[in-house]
Amino acid sequence: MHAPNWIVVATYNERENLERLIPLLRESAPDACLVVVDDNSPDGSADFVDGLGAETPQVHCLKRAGKLGYGTAILDGFRYALERGAERVVTLDADLSHDPLAVPDLLAALDDTDIAIGSRYVGGIRILNWSLGRLALSLFANVYVRTILGLRAHDATSGFRGYRAQALRDLLDSPPSSTGYSFLVECLYLLLIAGHRVEEVPIIYHERRVGQSKMSSGVITEAIWRPIALRVKFLFRKR
Repeated sequence: MHAPNWIVVATYNERENLERLIPLLRESAPDACLVVVDDNSPDGSADFVDGLGAETPQVHCLKRAGKLGYGTAILDGFRYALERGAERVVTLDADLSHDPLAVPDLLAALDDTDIAIGSRYVGGIRILNWSLGRLALSLFANVYVRTILGLRAHDATSGFRGYRAQALRDLLDSPPSSTGYSFLVECLYLLLIAGHRVEEVPIIYHERRVGQSKMSSGVITEAIWRPIALRVKFLFRKR
């Protein structure tokens, strides 16, 4: 189905959250199409989305062979949406940590920018149900990547974003190599180097209500060394 606005959600074992998320997205952005990119979840996430898609043509499921990583799932979702006429694409997490009712705010921000970040930190901190330790870690992570990569965004690690189609085409021409959540930082850095504009849109972030976080020691390790590798790579390229 061809449509100008698309929503991409990457999933692994998120069926219970999808049962709540998808109706809220349909209410929030009824004219947008949704593609759920599922990594062969054993909990039946893909079957659930397929069932909805049989009744609602705006709902799609892109099934992958296995657990291939967050970054490649989002890139596959971008390709799927662009092939079907997407002009604007919003990404958000399946765990309801990102408010589905804020999707129209990101789409509207794309009238004036190329990338709209749903920001937890611009203009203040708006996070619910996090421990002080986790908040401190997130704040440090953003200071860390801003310092190393010269980013200006207050929330460079947010996965709640909107993109114009041309930004996504440029990204797919030279895609990020990160697979975990450092993928988000790499995307932003590559798009800024390519000359795209970024705006932050204030959001309220809620800790996930159901299911388990996909954070792991490997994801954290990649998040530490990837910004340094990126910086070194582009310094040598300039020389």
